[in-house]
Order: sequence, then C-alpha cells, then structure tokens
Amino acid sequence: MSVWKSICEMKRSQIELMAELLQRMRKKTDYSINGLTSFRKFVYNNKDGLFGPLCTGNYVNCKNRRKEDSHLSVIISKLKEVLLSVLPITAIVIILNFTLTPLDRPVMLRFLIGALLVIIGLTIFLLGVDTGITPVGNTMGAGMIKPNKVTIVVIAGLLLGFFISIAEPDLHILAGQVDSVTGGLISKVAILIVVSLGIAAMLSIGLTRIVYNFPLNKLLTILYGIILILAIFTSPEFIAVSFDASGATTGALTVPFILALAIGVSKLKKDSKSSEKDSFGLVGISSTGAIFGVLIMSIITKSDKISGSLEMSGTESSAVLAPFFQQVSTIAKEVLVALAPILLIFLVFQKVSFKLSKTKVRKILFGILFTFIGLVLFLTGVNAGFMEVGSIVGYKLASMDSPVYVVLVGLILGMVTILAEPAVYVLTHQIEEVTSGYVKRKVVMVSLALGVALAVALSVIRILIPGIKLWHYLLPGFIISIVLSYFVPELFVGIAFDSGGVASGPMTATFILAFAQGVAESIEGANVLVDGFGVIAMVAMTPIIALQILGLIFKMKSKKGGLENNG
Repeated sequence: MSVWKSICEMKRSQIELMAELLQRMRKKTDYSINGLTSFRKFVYNNKDGLFGPLCTGNYVNCKNRRKEDSHLSVIISKLKEVLLSVLPITAIVIILNFTLTPLDRPVMLRFLIGALLVIIGLTIFLLGVDTGITPVGNTMGAGMIKPNKVTIVVIAGLLLGFFISIAEPDLHILAGQVDSVTGGLISKVAILIVVSLGIAAMLSIGLTRIVYNFPLNKLLTILYGIILILAIFTSPEFIAVSFDASGATTGALTVPFILALAIGVSKLKKDSKSSEKDSFGLVGISSTGAIFGVLIMSIITKSDKISGSLEMSGTESSAVLAPFFQQVSTIAKEVLVALAPILLIFLVFQKVSFKLSKTKVRKILFGILFTFIGLVLFLTGVNAGFMEVGSIVGYKLASMDSPVYVVLVGLILGMVTILAEPAVYVLTHQIEEVTSGYVKRKVVMVSLALGVALAVALSVIRILIPGIKLWHYLLPGFIISIVLSYFVPELFVGIAFDSGGVASGPMTATFILAFAQGVAESIEGANVLVDGFGVIAMVAMTPIIALQILGLIFKMKSKKGGLENNG
C-alpha cells in the first residue's frame, strides 16, 4: 500500500466521523445527508463554502495524488526496463577492465557517463514513445481505415513509413557507424534516406496485404526470393550493411508505431481471428525494405571494393566531458529534423481529420517532446562514450594470443543482451498466452538466449576465420525460415518475423556492433566494412528460426492432444 493511499484512508475515516456528527447535529435541516456517499457529494458540491479546505486539501487531492502515483509507477517501470538492458553490459565492461582488458581512466569515465546518459535518455525516450508516438500511430491507423480505400492506406503507409523510420535511433547509430568506418564514402544521410524509402514502400505493401488477406508466408517467399537475386549483383561490402539495417530499423520507435498501424488497419476485417493473425507480420515485411534499399543503392551506384577501418585514435584523448558537449548540438539538430515531419503530419491531420480533445493533443505533444529529449541524451551517450569502449574491448580481446577469450565474451554478451531485453519478456508472455500454456515462456526464453548467444559467437568466429562469409550463415538461415513458414501456424509466422526487432534492441545496435567492429579492426586482413557488420543481422535472424520451431512443436502437441481427446 502506497503512502498516499494510507493518507487517503485516514481522510476517509475523518469524513465518516464528520458525516456521523452532521447527521446527529442537523437532523432537522434540508441537507438530508444519509451516509458517507451523500456526504462526499455534499462536500464536493459545496467546495466553495465551508467545506472548501476539506475538499481541496484532502479528498480531491487524494485523487490527484493517485494519478501522480500512477505516473510515477510508469516512470519506475520504464527505468527498470532500461536498467535491465544497460547494467549487465556495464558490469561485464567493469569486470573486463579489472581482468583481461584494462582501460585508460578517461575512457572508463567516458563509458560510465555515457552509460548514465543512455539510461536516462532511453527511459525518457520510451515514456515519450508511449505517450506521444504510439497514440499517433493508433490514431493514424484508425483514420486510415475510415475512408475504406486502399489508395489512402498505401499513400499513408508511404509517408508514415519514411518519416518514422528516419527518426529510428538504432538506424541513426548504424548509419553513423557506416559513415565513420568508410570515411564518409557512404554517408549517414544516404543510408538513412535509402533505408527509410525501402521501409516506406514495404510498409505500404504490408498494409495492402492485410486489406486483401494475401498469405504472409507466400509474400515473404517472394520478397526474400527477390532479395537473393539482388544479392548476387551486390558487392559483399553492402550485403552485411543491408541486413544489419533490416535489424536496426525494427527498434523502439518504429515497432510500436508499425504495430499500431497494423492493429488499426486489420480492424477493416470482420473476422476477429483473421484480424488477430494479420496484426502480426507487418514489422517483418517492413524490415525487408531496409535490405532492398541498401542492395538497390549498391547496384545503382556500382559501389565496389570499398574498404573500411575503425579510428582508434580517439581513445588517446584525456578529455572526459568535452566529447559529450561536442556531440550534443549536432545530435539535437539531427533529431529535430527527424522528428519534425512526424509532428507536422500529426498537427495537419489533427486540424483536418482527427479533432482530438485539447487534453489528448497536449499529452501527445509532451510525449513527442520527451521523445526528442530522450533521443538526444541517448545518442549523445552512445556516440561520446558507450560505443567507444565496445570497440576497444573487442580490439584488445582479439589481439590476445588465444581466440577463445573473444569468442567466449561474444557468447556471454549475446546471452546477457537477450535476457536483459525488456521486450523479450513481453514476447514470451504473449507466446505462452497465444498457445494456452502449451509453449512455456521459460522454454522460449532459453531458446532465444542460446540462439542469440550462438549468433554473436558465430559472428566473431566469422571475423576470425577469413574463409567464412556472412552469406554462409544468412542464406541457409533464411531458407530454413521460409520453409518453416509453410508448416507453422500463421500466427507464429507473423510473431517470429516480427521478433527480429525484439532481439536486435539498443544494446545490440550499440555495444555488440562496436564490439564486432573492434574485433575486425584487430584481425589482419579483415575489412571492417565487410566483417565488422553483420552481427545485427545474425541476432535478428535467430528468433525467426527459434520461434517457428516452437510453433511447429506447438502444432504437433495440439494435434496429439486433439487425437487423445477424440480417442
């Protein structure tokens, strides 16, 4: 019981006593106060008179305090989620600092400050997404289906897909890394634009699929078939970046918005079961747009034999706070440009179509403001201190005599990242609920943890052994995924392909990506652009296979249970 609840209970007992006194003293009056409920109404209706202090100071304020309590509980909940994600990585770095990879004091201080900014920024950002971005997505989704025209759905999907993707923090991090590694040959702006265009196009196709009830597994087969053909004509430098972009785009901003659109558009259908199935899968379809965008850019620009390297010179800087101040103004401008179109689209639609109440509009605007502040703090912490240590740790571990250390740390990082990802807990509960308890959440959690740990370890092994290429993993992996989609319940197919973004969360896009690039920089003959990227793609692919295998097990158990019941 909260402190304010206790206080409210005390005030209620005082009111009850006063009610009794008044009933005894004023039996002949016209007030006819019968019991506590009538007295409360009487107090509230006469708040400007004798009972003003009682009403405003006690009973009414208790209601306000309850609201404050609920807001505070949401903030604490988000903070716990973020702490679960960031603290395990921070603990591993501290342990490595005192054991295998000692870090310079300024570097370690920058990392700790960066981690603090990531925690604060990500907490504020998630609050902003919940109160600002997701309601906009829900309203947009509901508004799109009102005219009952596919053209409106397609156009809205193109606009919203582009602008929501270009504001995704994980994509900003990846694009910045590509820009940094290639020395500006592949610019951050170019990656952001081509990926967002791809997401926009595929989001429109995904929404149209929901309207026309086109089978998800057949659409995914077509899409990945085209990707395979395009990959044949694409240089190796771009294949890793394209699949990493696919994992990075399904982040904390994009996924809630796309899911909100999917739920809104799927309401066009009268069949509730069909609507439930179609609310999943849109994220998986949209993420292929990132692959298409980068592959097509590679083919059109005919970019080939671009080498990349990681600048390790920044680690020699003795400045602690200066890098953060240098980054914050540039990042603030980029985030403002990214979020401004979303705000403008909402305000235009609010004026023309939505007509939401002033209270709701104010809440959404505050949410977008929180998204901006959180995003600036998060990206500043990542760029000025957090990712730098990931690169250094990877570089130092790969430089050691035995490769066992770097593979083992990669394995641990993969497992810790997935276990600490808050969205995974939501996903595991969802699967247990959908399967009516047949597939236990602990089984899902263990499967995902082992799968992602293996994915990161295999990514490190690929960097250490030049003969192993990324497509040696991705090609069989996605072939297995597509084949499984024809034998697994459709609901599981949608959940599985959507779950890639769950695994490839902020910590994968930041620390683990930097770790892999540090390893690639240390290995002689390795190209950071080719070998340092691809880890996000591996991490995003693992849940697709793992969850579909669990879906297959669920299907077999269901059939067996049905036979037993019939028998």
